[in-house]
Amino acid sequence: MARRRRITIFDTTLRDGEQSPGIALAPAEKAEIAIALERLGVDVIEAGFAASSPGDFEGVRAVAESVSSSTVASIARTRREDLDAAFEALAPARTRRRVHIFIATSPIHMEQKLELEPPEVLREARAAVAYAAAHVDEVELCCEDATRSDPGFVAEVCRAAIAAGATIVNLPDTVGWCLPDTYAAFLRDVRARSPELERVTVSVHCHDDLGLAVANSFAGLLVGCRQVECAINGIGERAGNASLEEIVMLLRVREAAHGLWTGVDTREIARTSRMVSRITGYQVQPNKAIVGRNAFAHESGIHQDGVLKERTTYEIMDATTVGLAGNDIVLGKHSGRHALRQALSDLGFAVDGAALNHAFRRFKEIADKKKQVTAMDLEALVTDELRSEMAGYALEWFDVEASSRRPPHARVSVTTPDGGSVEGSFTGDGPVDATFKAIQQIFPHTANLVLFSVGAVTEGTDAQAKTTVRLEENGKLVDGQGADTDTIVASARAYVHALNKLLVKRVRTEPQALSA
Repeated sequence: MARRRRITIFDTTLRDGEQSPGIALAPAEKAEIAIALERLGVDVIEAGFAASSPGDFEGVRAVAESVSSSTVASIARTRREDLDAAFEALAPARTRRRVHIFIATSPIHMEQKLELEPPEVLREARAAVAYAAAHVDEVELCCEDATRSDPGFVAEVCRAAIAAGATIVNLPDTVGWCLPDTYAAFLRDVRARSPELERVTVSVHCHDDLGLAVANSFAGLLVGCRQVECAINGIGERAGNASLEEIVMLLRVREAAHGLWTGVDTREIARTSRMVSRITGYQVQPNKAIVGRNAFAHESGIHQDGVLKERTTYEIMDATTVGLAGNDIVLGKHSGRHALRQALSDLGFAVDGAALNHAFRRFKEIADKKKQVTAMDLEALVTDELRSEMAGYALEWFDVEASSRRPPHARVSVTTPDGGSVEGSFTGDGPVDATFKAIQQIFPHTANLVLFSVGAVTEGTDAQAKTTVRLEENGKLVDGQGADTDTIVASARAYVHALNKLLVKRVRTEPQALSA
């Protein structure tokens, strides 16, 4: 097809996505998600902001060490120290290394945030790109808040950056201001003023403040941009980013109409979506396009009748193309290690040795409580085990005495990083509240519980509970997750997980808020 053109998928789940309130990913969690993104077929993985904190530096490095084919990127300001941190964090990468430099170009950002005049912004952009081009494989320049900038000035910055060595230019709709036609017109205007853009890749990065991130991103691709920046489940600053799964399936399903395609293996979409949801604690709304649990569900009798006669009467996509047919792995209490290892391998988890033995013990515990253990149960189990391994503290055991005639009382034991254990006990308004207060006795803190949610991994009364706990302390938000057939166990694990993250945040320098 003469019109068939490949679109580069730039995933920012680990950078812009992590900037969502309450998300604080450990380096090992970033590496786990990065491996899934690479399996998905993402071209570029933006691993974080290396200069923002020691924790984020280690996160970028962990991603660089983990992937083998996707380009790894770190965002940076134009400051020399930011760039040096990015170079160092990306150094272990076996693949191409990219620095994503951002500087604001809109009057409001230059005046109120940067306190710089346009000529100073131009000089900083040119110097930063030239410096980075000598150290990494690829340099991307982002004109932050481009759509509220003067197109003439944006074009001038683009020309200077390309002359200095930029190979990708990002013209984002940072605050989700644009309509699709105005974004397309802006991009055409800048390209007309800067013919040099024809020699490089132009990227779109759109936020969803008005619910138009995907529509605006698509509009940009239709006028010649060849990279789209997006995130799994659309997570990100404020209302989030363009959703990767929606963009990818839009390009795949309607390819005959526009001729655009990607290298994404769409069969990995559902699994990657669930992983990101569990690790971040951000649940996917039921009616979310592509990955919501209702995306391929039909309750209306008329719809059911039509789908049973011919699927395409009401479905423009086959659920198997996004990986939803892979949830039929069923194991039981009589299954052995080999079957468990193979099932986990089919799900993309390489587990062996002591880790397999530990996972097998947890699997047997769940299998004794459930008639069938599904693929989603296994994913929740392994993710919970990996989370426990990364934690400095972990739930060891608990006892709860509950009665309608007296307040519940809980005793809890938590293992410490040095191999010891600490116990706490307390009463509360309910079994979960008593358990949390007993844990708080072990972990003295002033954090407020701002969110406690419980969901089911699968259907039925024997389903595993998946819980999310969000804590706030001095303006800092952290999320913790846990999974178990016992809701109190899952809740206690989630609370300990959140407190581990809180301890990390107490010693970390908080990342500067980014919005590009």
